[in-house]
Amino acid sequence: MKKIILLVLIIIPLTYSQNKYLIYFKDKGISPAKALQKSDALYKEALNLLSSRCIARREKVMNPNHLITYEDIPIKSDYINAVKNLGVKIENKLNWFNAVSAYLTQDQINKILQLPFVEKINSVKIFGVEPNLPVQKLNPYAVPEAFSSSDYGRSYPQYELSGIPIVQSKGINGKGVIIGILDNGFMWKTHESLAARKVLSEYNYVFHTVSTAPQPGDAPSSGYHGTYVFSILAGYKDSSIIGPAYNASFILAKTEDDRSESHIEEDNYAAALESMENQGVDITTSSLGYNIFDDTTYSYTYKDLNGNTSIVTKAVNLAFQRGVLTFTAAGNEGNLPWHYVDVPADAFNVIAVGAVYNNNTVAAFSSRGPTYDGRIKPDVVAQGVNVYGADAAASNSYYYEDGTSAATPIASGIGALLLSAFPYLTNVQARNILLETSGNYSTPNNDRGYGLMSAERALSFPNISQINNVNTLNKIFFAQNGIIPATAAIHYAINDLNFTEANMNYDDTLKYSFQLPVLQNGQTFNFYFTYSDNQGDTIREPLNNYYSLTASGQIDSIGLTNLSEVGTKILSQNFPNPFSSSTKIKFIANSNAKVGLIIYNVIGQIVKIFSSPQSPVSWNGKSDSGVKCASGVYYYVLNIDGNKYTNKMILLK
Repeated sequence: MKKIILLVLIIIPLTYSQNKYLIYFKDKGISPAKALQKSDALYKEALNLLSSRCIARREKVMNPNHLITYEDIPIKSDYINAVKNLGVKIENKLNWFNAVSAYLTQDQINKILQLPFVEKINSVKIFGVEPNLPVQKLNPYAVPEAFSSSDYGRSYPQYELSGIPIVQSKGINGKGVIIGILDNGFMWKTHESLAARKVLSEYNYVFHTVSTAPQPGDAPSSGYHGTYVFSILAGYKDSSIIGPAYNASFILAKTEDDRSESHIEEDNYAAALESMENQGVDITTSSLGYNIFDDTTYSYTYKDLNGNTSIVTKAVNLAFQRGVLTFTAAGNEGNLPWHYVDVPADAFNVIAVGAVYNNNTVAAFSSRGPTYDGRIKPDVVAQGVNVYGADAAASNSYYYEDGTSAATPIASGIGALLLSAFPYLTNVQARNILLETSGNYSTPNNDRGYGLMSAERALSFPNISQINNVNTLNKIFFAQNGIIPATAAIHYAINDLNFTEANMNYDDTLKYSFQLPVLQNGQTFNFYFTYSDNQGDTIREPLNNYYSLTASGQIDSIGLTNLSEVGTKILSQNFPNPFSSSTKIKFIANSNAKVGLIIYNVIGQIVKIFSSPQSPVSWNGKSDSGVKCASGVYYYVLNIDGNKYTNKMILLK
């Protein structure tokens, strides 16, 4: 990741006369237990702080009558003023945590703790940037002899590996998506690949200025890493680099302080993430992996990688709950004693990105999982070795670097392409699609997660839009030999495999759609597609499988079922999959058949037995003894009159 920073075990604070602390308040003028109503003055005050874009995004995932939670309510101004009256300068206000940060003397700490509305004062945790990795000024790839306006130049291999150029060839380039980037600053105005990008706002949380470029007194390295990351995500210069989301809009935050051993303070990160969410970002991405230090005075331990301890992790969780699709680097400690992912890669729904070579081999330095509570990490991988990006040293300079920080902007760029093509998708739907279309989805592990991301697979994967309670199936075909639009058809069956053929609607540009019939909760809709290409061949997609979805309110996931696993007695893919709290398993059996269902873990131990079950079977992720099972892959075996049918599912906590 960061190229010139070395990890040390003891962090020396910056040259301040005080240390930085978080001051937590007991309430916000109301109790956290109070149910908020839209008519409440505090509800209205908090809502007025949100942009219309933020409100629209929240409405996709939250109850329209409860868009504001206790976390959103501003900190009570009387409390802040009382602290200021003690001679304290507030650095950051963290509404989500009902806290403010400030540099304090011991005398000030003693006085603040006497205030009746103060709950506690904690030292701000300090995180180091990843150990430095090689910088390569020479090109390891053969450079094409000639370029055209659409050439990617030396950046092509890193994008082609994840199927990005074919998606961009259809005119999908991030337009309409707002992305928030957190890093060590950005010299975007002075680099040829970034100067024309649509930056909506930027803020420097270290120097508290509206410029994220280096400031007087800043470290010489400031802005280099952020500029490099920004260019991988969205740089555009013919014959040099074409990032996946070059036509998106951006909100930039300098949260990392490069002075004194390059560290970042968690309040900067949390404040930036809260502000970005309020401004209406669709995606946030951070290529700042935070080391876990042995000195627990300054840092967290592996036990704290449980998805709900560090402030940066909690901030990511809160952003996701509000509809933001979140990405972060997994870390560069895979071949170091630490080995594991860093915070906030342990957040529950963040997409933590690992690194692979251009041949899809996992890099040794890429941090591994699991989290302390047993969840698979990283979530996905992208190229993170020999990644080409902008060098802030000169307006037309570029270089190669290694690290999960280089893989992360490729991954978040794919997320932007997906939301650009299908803006109605929720972050839950988008996350499911990105994971399900990655290369190791059926066999995830703690080296590569769900596998190599693919923009082509993600955008061609069918998805559901729901408007006025009408579910519409949407599809893009990336046909090698083109497609004759009038021949596009869907073949579907409800609860069985007796498929009916129907024509699909075409928008005359790129997308095909089909309005789903009304489905009752629990009904399974099985389907596949066919079309004729420009060479007269009939193409079936998927070739040997079919897609399957189960109706249950908001349809967030579509599964792929292997036809070879289905006989006359059908065992469907569980839904949802992956799941966290509960999932349903559907099957078809004669009423007089002898039926049994057993769930096994990956080493073949029996986890749960269902005797004489009726379809659908609901499983809450607990064993027969009532213990919550660990995250991972499980197998469910259906026995019908001695015939066995097997499928796998994934539990994520």
